[in-house]
Amino acid sequence: MKSLTVNGVEQQFGPEEMPGTVSDLLGRLNVGASVAVVEIDGEIVRPEAFAHTPLTDGQTIELVRFVGGG
Repeated sequence: MKSLTVNGVEQQFGPEEMPGTVSDLLGRLNVGASVAVVEIDGEIVRPEAFAHTPLTDGQTIELVRFVGGG
């Protein structure tokens, strides 16, 4: 089993289920890239890099999603 900690919650993945990139993870979580800020192990990932930023077992990811309201 592989795992990622996303917003403080460990998520387990089988070998074939592990998202390969930030874009893959956002798609799996139904989070639009245009409304998300992503930090991996303390480093912010720029949106243009989501598609080619690989994810590896054991990383800690923080996602912040912008929502409208008022």
